[in-house]
Amino acid sequence: MAKITKKAKVLAGLDREKLYTIDEALAVLRQFKGKFDETVEVAMNLGVDPRHADQMVRGMVSLPSGTGKDVKVAVFARGDNAEKALAAGADKVGAEDLMEDMMAGNLDYDRVIASPDMMGVVGRLGKILGPKGLMPNPKLGTVTPNVAQAVTDAKAGQVEFRVEKQGIIHSGIGKLSFSDDALKANFKALTEAVVKSKPSGAKGKYVRKVSLTSSMGPGLKVDLSEVEGA
Repeated sequence: MAKITKKAKVLAGLDREKLYTIDEALAVLRQFKGKFDETVEVAMNLGVDPRHADQMVRGMVSLPSGTGKDVKVAVFARGDNAEKALAAGADKVGAEDLMEDMMAGNLDYDRVIASPDMMGVVGRLGKILGPKGLMPNPKLGTVTPNVAQAVTDAKAGQVEFRVEKQGIIHSGIGKLSFSDDALKANFKALTEAVVKSKPSGAKGKYVRKVSLTSSMGPGLKVDLSEVEGA
């Protein structure tokens, strides 16, 4: 008879309908810790239909504890702005040369930033960057004259959240190696930002369900009392 692993026993004993506090959920997820540093992820089911423009939920939030991930940033800039972006830690800075590189398929970036004067160049990449969610956008602060600050923010743990077609937002909030306090601070920052981004067209209950999971762990329902303003 096959031996039942400790993780399998824990999984079998989980109450799938239980609403967990953040502390309880993290304690469970730590029991499923694998051989690598897993990402802890939040999923928020929202009462919106993103097919309607007035129900789109999208924004940026700086996670106070960082993400635990090395964020790769490309910047479209020239002259002084290009030098400042490089000094701030940008991985790639350029103009037409960067555009051609991306057109050739080199798109291994987590964030693309542009100074306003570069949008004539960047605009030609709409069909390439748009589907990947990388197109610079002034509303998200990725089209800005202060490219150095945008690079610094991206590297320090600023993440973008965007509702999917099914009305769900998925976002990593750090690594399982983070302390509970660090993960709780990131959870609070993300959920507060999403709540504050409630669109005008949202009707009825806005935050309907929140769950927490890790790369190798189960999805655990979080008590909505843990989400301020939900």
